[in-house]
Amino acid sequence: MSETPSGPRRRQRFDELHRRMAESPAGLAWNRGREMELMHRAMGFAALGFLTLVPLLVVVAAADPVSAQGFARWLVQALGVSKESQQEVEELFGMPGQALQRTTAFGLAALAVFGLTFGSAVQTGYEKVWDLPTARWHTMWRHVVWLALLILFLMTFVNTPEPGSALVSAVTAAADLIGTFLFFWASQRLLLGGRVRWRALLPGAVLTALAMLGLRVFSQLVFSPLIASNAVTYGPFGTVLVVQSWLVGVGVVVYGGAIAGRIVHETRTRRRLERALSEHTL
Repeated sequence: MSETPSGPRRRQRFDELHRRMAESPAGLAWNRGREMELMHRAMGFAALGFLTLVPLLVVVAAADPVSAQGFARWLVQALGVSKESQQEVEELFGMPGQALQRTTAFGLAALAVFGLTFGSAVQTGYEKVWDLPTARWHTMWRHVVWLALLILFLMTFVNTPEPGSALVSAVTAAADLIGTFLFFWASQRLLLGGRVRWRALLPGAVLTALAMLGLRVFSQLVFSPLIASNAVTYGPFGTVLVVQSWLVGVGVVVYGGAIAGRIVHETRTRRRLERALSEHTL
């Protein structure tokens, strides 16, 4: 009796499984994330954001009459930390009044310029997601508009009221989710210079907003206890490490949501074309 060629069949099944996984949405997202070096870009997002954007937001938040705690209040609400960890974040960024008193006009202008470099980095990431060439230098005004849009978004949607009834909490969460969606939808369109249609950017904005909500829940479960424990072990530097790790997560969400959105758009477009072609042939 001759033996069945189980080896080649097993190899063929493995190749078929590998092909299906590579062509699946998860496989496409993994490959595209690896091509654009998603984790490296997210770490650059966190480092550049902490060095260039956070100092500007500290001063802007200090000038916000609604928030008496300045940037610390913004960060506490974004992280969703507990009251035990809230004090560590507030001590890390100091008092809002001191930020205003010690900032000169030249210093504020310098912070604004540094903030624009962060917008340029986000634009480059979006261009990598959509395989677009680098925009020309005369489009830098978009960074100014985007930075103003970001500050407006933080001042509007982060200054939420204190949790009350279940209805108030639900309405606040829905408004925050819608505001996050609108911000990232407009951000992609603005930073890409209108080179990608609104409809194509819609899935990415939806997925990014949902992922930001998931990151906030994850922060409440993981980052909030870490702030309290690291503050005891490392002092203020421990809080910096946790905030930096959270910013890395934000970078993964921003770029990963855009990648997933492009895959969803391309999949829907391909299915629409296949459906139209089959109807035409019939």
